Amino acid sequence: MHALILGGTHEGRELARLLVDAGWYVTSSLAGRVAAPRLPVGEVRVGGFGGPAGLTRWLMGSQIDVIIDATHPFAERISYSAAEAANATGVPLIALHRPAWTPEPRDKWILVQSMAEAARIAAQQFHHVFLTIGRQQLAPFADDPHNLYVIRAVEPPQVVLPKRNRVILSRGPFTVADEKKLMRDNQIDCVVTKNSGGELTRAKLVAARELGITVIMVQRPQLPKVKTVVHTPAEVLQMLSDSV
Repeated sequence: MHALILGGTHEGRELARLLVDAGWYVTSSLAGRVAAPRLPVGEVRVGGFGGPAGLTRWLMGSQIDVIIDATHPFAERISYSAAEAANATGVPLIALHRPAWTPEPRDKWILVQSMAEAARIAAQQFHHVFLTIGRQQLAPFADDPHNLYVIRAVEPPQVVLPKRNRVILSRGPFTVADEKKLMRDNQIDCVVTKNSGGELTRAKLVAARELGITVIMVQRPQLPKVKTVVHTPAEVLQMLSDSV
C-alpha cells in the first residue's frame, strides 16, 4: 500500500514513521521553502506538483492508495489542490488538521483575519512587536518606520523588513522560559502569530499570558471541505488499519 503525505509538519513526519513501521510505502511531499528541512522517513520529494492538474497527473502515474493532507493550516493552496486531485482521480483523501488554539483565561488576544490587519493594529497600538509568523508574510509590516520588530525565522528573510528590526534565526521548539526571556529582553508588548495550533509552538502563548502581553492572532484561512478529517497521526493509522 502506497500513501502520499503532503506537508513538512511535525504531524506529517510522525505519520510517516507510523505508516512505515506498519509496512506502508510512504512518499512525503515537502514544499521546499526551507533549505534544510527536517526529513521524514520513507521516500521524500521536494517542490510543488504544478497545481491541481499537476498533482492529478502525478497521482495517476504513481499508484497511490491514499492521500493524507498533513500540510500547515495556512498552506491552503496545496489543500485545495489535494481536494481537486482526489476528486478527479478517486484516490481517498484524509485531512490531518491539528486543532486550532483557543484563548484561555487571562489571554489577551486580538483576533484578525489577515496579516495586513495584524500589521495595521501592531503599528497603531504597540511599540516592540514580536513576529512569529515565519518569513513569507513579513511584507505588510515593512511600512512602519517607528516601532521595533523582533522577527524570528528559521532562515534569513528575503523581503523588505521594517526600518527598525531585529532578526533572530532559530528553529524551535522553545520552552516557556525561553519565550519569556526573549520577550523580557526585547521589551515586547505584542506578539503576532498565526493560529497554527499544535503543541510545538504553544509556549509563546503561555509566555505572553503569564507576562500580560497582547497576542494578535491571525485566524486560519478557509480550507476545502473534506469528508474525512482527523486531528492526530494515530487516528490516521487506525483508520487505515481498519480499512485494509
